Amino acid sequence: MNRILLSAVLAALLSLPATAAPKPNVVIVFCDDLGYGDLGCYGHPTIRTPNLDRMAAEGMKFTNFYSAAEVCTPSRAALLTGRLPIRTGMCSDTKRVLFPESAGGLQQSEITIAEVLKAQGYATACIGKWHLGHLPEFLPMKQGFNSFFGLPYVNDMDRVADKGPKGRAAFFEPKVEYWNVPLMRGEKIVERPADQRTLTKRYTEEAVEIIRANKQKPFFLYLAHTMPHVPLFASKDFAGKSPRGLYGDVVEELDWSVGEVLKALREEKMDKNTLVVFTSDNGPWLTFFDHGGSAGPFREGKGSTFEGGFRVPGIAWWPGTVPAGVTTQEMVGTMDLFVTAARLAGGTVPDDRPIDGYDITPVLTGKGPSPRDTTYFYRGTKLYAVRLGPWKAHFITQVAYGKGGPVLHDPPLLYHLGKDPGETTDVAKDNAAVIAKLKDAVAKHSAGMVPGEPQLEKQLR
Repeated sequence: MNRILLSAVLAALLSLPATAAPKPNVVIVFCDDLGYGDLGCYGHPTIRTPNLDRMAAEGMKFTNFYSAAEVCTPSRAALLTGRLPIRTGMCSDTKRVLFPESAGGLQQSEITIAEVLKAQGYATACIGKWHLGHLPEFLPMKQGFNSFFGLPYVNDMDRVADKGPKGRAAFFEPKVEYWNVPLMRGEKIVERPADQRTLTKRYTEEAVEIIRANKQKPFFLYLAHTMPHVPLFASKDFAGKSPRGLYGDVVEELDWSVGEVLKALREEKMDKNTLVVFTSDNGPWLTFFDHGGSAGPFREGKGSTFEGGFRVPGIAWWPGTVPAGVTTQEMVGTMDLFVTAARLAGGTVPDDRPIDGYDITPVLTGKGPSPRDTTYFYRGTKLYAVRLGPWKAHFITQVAYGKGGPVLHDPPLLYHLGKDPGETTDVAKDNAAVIAKLKDAVAKHSAGMVPGEPQLEKQLR
């Protein structure tokens, strides 16, 4: 009788539908102007980043991780949409980024990661710097986010003309009252000027609250730090502590922030179901000297299409899914996060528009190579360079943000990034076939390019 009863119970259990695996949470930590060489795990000798070093040791560190632009507005648009900024109109040859007097922004016809994941039942939160349009129709709540706490644009805007030293001098001894940038919650300003000394701390507290409030449903957290963009500010717990000076103080506080986010995930037992990616919007702002960061071994920085402007730190963490202690040379980029997050969430990648990202789940899980073998380097609306495999051709070059103008190259400059990551030795004359192959890739790419409606030139006054 017992055997008959046991058989019946087993049969009933086997007939039940399989329980679907819970959808993974997605956290993207996006720093501002952080350079490839600014973290301990990427070789910085004096900036202490124990939490990011641990994140890399427990996860995957990328050495070929690319932003989609060399300045912030276009790079943020690309991250959230998986599309090159030229397609969304979020780049310009005259206005590098959006300003308080800008009338444009990320159009609602674009589809963001937040919108894709929200449709799959995710709670969505944007914390930190937005910079994709400050008018109501462009703010995060109109772009798929349930909540927003942060700055509508970059922290060096809204300069108060009659306070502090003139020109760049204000940046080297910054005070909160020198800028009138607003801090927003939802669509309302809650503090102006924002106390920039406490922004990293308050963003982190908000992020931890979001994590703890969403234990019963999947969430997407976009934590877009204001720092280390100038003017630099650190809280009292970090100010004056780093051998690297104020810049080091700021980066070490960002490291603490990442530690708090990962600790909250562990404490809530959500770590094994959460993908966390840490990266930067572009390379370091070198023209601010010790108030700017380091591109490590790479040439130039923010504003340039040399590697220092586009190649950024990238760390992925997902205990039990992302293999621990792996450093990969696979080529990936911020636009790939759109497609990857959509697929992980069971969402649909739009098929009614070109998408420039790829699903990098095989790389993240250690089960396969990256589908990306090409990266296009735009500055504004113009294609300056292309990388295919280890080869990179520059058709136009321009040194770091704030210095010099464009220089045309015919034939293009050619570098082998495997042998020469610092782009020091032009090998074009010995590699005509390689140049022809790269030109062919550019021709095919450009033939299908349809620029979006320009947004950055639109002005309120």
